[in-house]
Amino acid sequence: MNQRNYQKELETLIEHNAKEGITPTLLLHSCCAPCSSYVLEYLSQYFHITIYFYNPNITYQEEYERRVEEQQRLISRMPVKNPIKFMQGIYEPDRFYQVAKGLEKAPEGGERCFKCYELRLEKTAKLAHELGFDYFTTTLSISPLKNAVKLNEIGELLSEKYHIPYLFSDFKKKNGYKRSTELSKEYNLYRQDYCGCVYSKVQRENEKKARMESDQTIESK
Repeated sequence: MNQRNYQKELETLIEHNAKEGITPTLLLHSCCAPCSSYVLEYLSQYFHITIYFYNPNITYQEEYERRVEEQQRLISRMPVKNPIKFMQGIYEPDRFYQVAKGLEKAPEGGERCFKCYELRLEKTAKLAHELGFDYFTTTLSISPLKNAVKLNEIGELLSEKYHIPYLFSDFKKKNGYKRSTELSKEYNLYRQDYCGCVYSKVQRENEKKARMESDQTIESK
């Protein structure tokens, strides 16, 4: 069983950099504005952040563009100690379908999701190395539905592959997820109830349908 405390590791690094008077650069992969809200509020105190929006898993072009717009709107409105930059990756859904092939019926949170994590994180790591960033990481661990251990394991492997330090983290800790929901309300952010891919959308719709049918059954008794 994995016993690492990723949040504690992050805090230790931040404390070290503060003592040394260092403000490193960070390429931060973001899945959406709501998930990035707390992460930006927190990390922008200690890093020079560039948001990298690379999410080929998003099924519909309209949904993708709306999430990009919300991300940019949040950055423009949020008061931060160190200014935040934005980079938009290429929208290439075919890349996602390639890694999801054969895993279409895998449950949410399983192997298909791990492949998706790796796809997005590898693109981020490669770019971070090419552009000379000090660290790379992702906002994904803020979600209670995302596997933080797996995300950090993938990040560590990619760190070794591309020779770029991965910023270990579990942003849902210290009430991070709760704070992200508060910030989403404060900035009136477009907040989705599925991750973005067609498989998660179908599963969420099926869950809603099942709850509705269950409620109707209870009411009819």
